Amino acid sequence: MSIQTRQLEYADGDLVLEGLLAWDDAVEGPRPGVMVSHAWAGRTGFEGSIVVKLAELGYVGFALDLYSKGVRGSNKEENAALMQPFLDDREMLQKRLLLSLNTMREQAEVDAENVAAIGYCFGGLSVLDIARTGEDLAGVASFHGILVPPGNLEGNTITAKVLVLHGWDDPMAPPEHFVALAEELTAMGADWQMHAYGNTLHAFAKPGTDDPTIGALYSEKADRRSWAATQDFLAELFA
Repeated sequence: MSIQTRQLEYADGDLVLEGLLAWDDAVEGPRPGVMVSHAWAGRTGFEGSIVVKLAELGYVGFALDLYSKGVRGSNKEENAALMQPFLDDREMLQKRLLLSLNTMREQAEVDAENVAAIGYCFGGLSVLDIARTGEDLAGVASFHGILVPPGNLEGNTITAKVLVLHGWDDPMAPPEHFVALAEELTAMGADWQMHAYGNTLHAFAKPGTDDPTIGALYSEKADRRSWAATQDFLAELFA
């Protein structure tokens, strides 16, 4: 096994974006691609570590870039300022997500007919929006995502399978949002499963997180359980 990576530039009009692709060059031919949607700071080393883990499982991992090449937040204020325009304009978010997904599909290492997406925090919201568009992909998995619907996709049918991995005590996605999402996914015809982890806060799958001011705390147990669930989910998608 030899995990390879490359920076991958792509564009939304005049805006240059830069993602990261990872694959195992011991695997011959195209293989399923799994896109990783970043949290509010932008594409960081954390997302890079996830695409490498996906490559080690035999997939191609692709960490997208929503903000533009080299643009990252370094504190909560900067992160919020980068994310907010996409929360205010979910159609813009959806357009850039689908552009990123299609960029991954175009790579020679990727089996374009077998793709999925996973995302963390803001990225969890993002991959749920991909599913809500009705895009034809195998599935999406949201880790401690924001669960509020976009408001522009009512009446769509979800064809992707959906996995939601959620901290029950997450103040950014309270229990009523969790229940409302289940009702929404059912109404949209999704094949869904939702795992809630008790005594677990926001960002439970991001090592080193400890910020009581926003209710975010890493949990080794929930991280381990959610990754195991994701591996099972991906294996089912691409069986």
